[in-house]
Amino acid sequence: MKRNRRYAYFFPWVLLLIPLLMWLFWLLTPKKQLVVAIVDKTVLTTEGQEHISLTWILNHYRFTKDARHLYHVGSDYFGFFPKKNEQFRLKGLERFDASLLDKLSNDADLAYYTDAYGVFSNEWYLKKNIGERSRTVYGGLSMQDVDFMEKMKQKRKLVLAEFNTIGSPSAVSERYRFEQLFGLKWTGWIGRYFGQLDTAENKDIPHWLVKGYMDRHNNSWPFKDEGIVFVGAGNTIVVLEGGKDLVSPLPYIVTEKAFREHYHLPEKVNYSYWFDVVTPDTAMNRINARFALDLTDAGKEILRRYGIPLSFPAVQSHKGTDYQFWYFSGDFCDNPISFNTSYFKGIEFFSFLFMNRLDKTQRKSFFWSFYRPLVSTILKEYYADKKESGR
Repeated sequence: MKRNRRYAYFFPWVLLLIPLLMWLFWLLTPKKQLVVAIVDKTVLTTEGQEHISLTWILNHYRFTKDARHLYHVGSDYFGFFPKKNEQFRLKGLERFDASLLDKLSNDADLAYYTDAYGVFSNEWYLKKNIGERSRTVYGGLSMQDVDFMEKMKQKRKLVLAEFNTIGSPSAVSERYRFEQLFGLKWTGWIGRYFGQLDTAENKDIPHWLVKGYMDRHNNSWPFKDEGIVFVGAGNTIVVLEGGKDLVSPLPYIVTEKAFREHYHLPEKVNYSYWFDVVTPDTAMNRINARFALDLTDAGKEILRRYGIPLSFPAVQSHKGTDYQFWYFSGDFCDNPISFNTSYFKGIEFFSFLFMNRLDKTQRKSFFWSFYRPLVSTILKEYYADKKESGR
């Protein structure tokens, strides 16, 4: 009985001591200077949702923007800066001339384009459902963006980009330059899984998406259950229904063996958010992971009819002495995580506490099992190479 009382006394103190030690170990971890030019044009709040996952990794592993200072999610990026009372400030690369872009490409160790989609008038001024299409306040890949990435490539520096870097509302001319520069081509298709296609129940389904389908199908939207929606050029909408076109409605990412072993990734991981369909130039890039859909024969026929590949790259890369490039064909950096957890060393070993394994659609699981190990390994290896080469 006395032993049980002793355990009962010490157990709460152990629970308090563990996070305190984790924080102290994080605080004592040496800082590592790695200058990252983060570009995010889709920032509606100071929480920086579209780049929070990247900044979490930079903070957790003590990467700094200069000799002393860690990255701040609300200020250390280029793009759209929200202020109070519908005010905002634009601090994108569009204000840079050639000499400033050259200076930035000298100063920066790497560039990461987390989102170039932008901010639209309905969601900013009218606070209406973001599913309504409206005038662009700010967004799209600019000439200066591509000029900067080209300079980074010429200087053999790392460039990372992901979903919506070259999609709408980017100009076709800048998209083409990016595609030629990095050896990939956007097919014009994007897609997303929806856990429920009933518009009365699921408010996350964009209104323009439903309208685009109804305009071509006698004002009808007959879908209720889960499925995957593809959006193509001219607002062409293709819907795959679970149980009819999909055996299992949730898309998943499959990684090749050598890739997953090196980057400590699972063989297969569910992915429930936005993605784009791109085709790689395999002479330039290596496909490291693919999106896969569990299609029925009917589903395969629908995709073939619209020219949508049955499987397409999720991660592709170019790792050479000439330059380094990664493209993620999903909104990988946008995950609903708590930034505060980045201050505890070894928190990844307790990631099970932040995940609901019964919910296969949650993006927190994707962050902990796929994005964090992948991007942290990329940055660690790049930093080690940089330090060894004396750059």
